[in-house]
Amino acid sequence: MGDEKKPKVGVWPTVKPFINGGVSGMLATCVIQPIDMIKVRIQLGQGSAAHITTTMLKNEGVAAFYKGLSAGLLRQATYTTARLGSFRILTNKAIEANDGKPLPLYQKALCGLTAGAIGATVGSPSDLALIRMQADATLPAAQRRHYTNAFHALYRITKDEGVLSLWKGAGPTVVRAMALNMGMLASYDQSVEFFRDSVGLGEAATVVGASSVSGFFAAACSLPFDYVKTQIQKMQPDAEGKYPYTGSLDCTLKTLKAGGPLKFYSGFPVYCVRIAPHVMMTWIFLNQIQKLEKSYGL
Repeated sequence: MGDEKKPKVGVWPTVKPFINGGVSGMLATCVIQPIDMIKVRIQLGQGSAAHITTTMLKNEGVAAFYKGLSAGLLRQATYTTARLGSFRILTNKAIEANDGKPLPLYQKALCGLTAGAIGATVGSPSDLALIRMQADATLPAAQRRHYTNAFHALYRITKDEGVLSLWKGAGPTVVRAMALNMGMLASYDQSVEFFRDSVGLGEAATVVGASSVSGFFAAACSLPFDYVKTQIQKMQPDAEGKYPYTGSLDCTLKTLKAGGPLKFYSGFPVYCVRIAPHVMMTWIFLNQIQKLEKSYGL
């Protein structure tokens, strides 16, 4: 369920948490991509989950649910690799400093916040490409960008808007990631200790139980930030070249004024259904990868 508490010297023990995190996140993304597509379109005001699903099937076909998959996989290869790897490194260092004792929840939360910021900074360009590819079909025909894959999107964004535009919306992306990872990472480690040590569950039940708790807290903590991030990343200038929002704070204030606090939880059921299973499967895949490595002495 976690990397060995006893540190080993060498390249593989150092890079293993990063590789394991990226692979587990990519496997989870392959399963969750259709739900993520529906979530984004709900946030863009396309209607209910049922309406969006039937409309997409009728007008665009099944393949539309996997639009942006290359960007989603690239995002996991950067974002999840960085956040899960850095979280495990940070917690291992903290455990060493704590004489091998389990960390208190606030220290796990701090490690989660830090890991989330690191991962979001690394993964922001691929996240921008993913959002734009998923939102492209909702734009008027003249405004569509027609990115063919994640690398084409990154190339076009760099060419048309400059390198720094790859981090457009990075502020809300980082804040959202910090909130999500504080909820996801800290609650998972805390829940593992509770289910394993206090309740006495076996390994499989502990992983499923802890990953369920982790998924819930990840969704609850991050949706408001995800909503703002999506609005910033998909905005287009008007005829005069002005954007609807000047930044994440402006977006937050205008959203509060127009729709109240609950507006930030638009699409919450689908978002929760999307986030929680992805978190759960990431942890389950990670656990299976670690067991496989252990069986081979890695």
